[in-house]
Amino acid sequence: MNFLAHIYLSGDNELVTIGNFVADGIRGKSYLEFPTEMQVGILLHRAIDSFTDAHPIFKESTKKLHQPYGHYSGVIIDIFYDHFLAKNWVNYSDTPLDIFVEDFYNSLDKNFEILPTKFKKLVPFMIQDNWLLGYAEIEGIQSVLNGMNRRTKYKSKMNLATKELIQYYSDFENEFTAFFAELQEYSATELQSLQKKYNL
Repeated sequence: MNFLAHIYLSGDNELVTIGNFVADGIRGKSYLEFPTEMQVGILLHRAIDSFTDAHPIFKESTKKLHQPYGHYSGVIIDIFYDHFLAKNWVNYSDTPLDIFVEDFYNSLDKNFEILPTKFKKLVPFMIQDNWLLGYAEIEGIQSVLNGMNRRTKYKSKMNLATKELIQYYSDFENEFTAFFAELQEYSATELQSLQKKYNL
């Protein structure tokens, strides 16, 4: 899953949410250097990723992209799934997406000093271009894919993947909906277990 889903699945604890958000930039046991709440978020992120990568519905989605995009297929589907979460946000939250996103950006500003260096560089661009709200539109997904393609030195060709998003739009949306229902249940259980283990 991509940024929006990880943030959404983090519950109400601010530092758990930030830990989940930055987890891709934290390697091995270096997560232990962060506050306990962030450690929980990082571990939750890792659990979500493991659940996602092994799930048959997620694999079914990636199959549609294997031929043109190879091992980048999973990354692209993560982004596509965030699109469907943003697009159908009213089905998942009583808080409007723009308010949810604004609250998260404010949280990042407030806790900026504890962000890993990589994310201190990324966050200003994320806020300036409002990536999270942009996920709801195909144009926003195109912008994200353009950026990802640049970061792979144009090897991934991910910028072309909106073609498949449009081509298989209904299939991807149905797969997301079925998968995300299971992921919500799994994540809630995993978060509860981690909070109990770390006395949060």
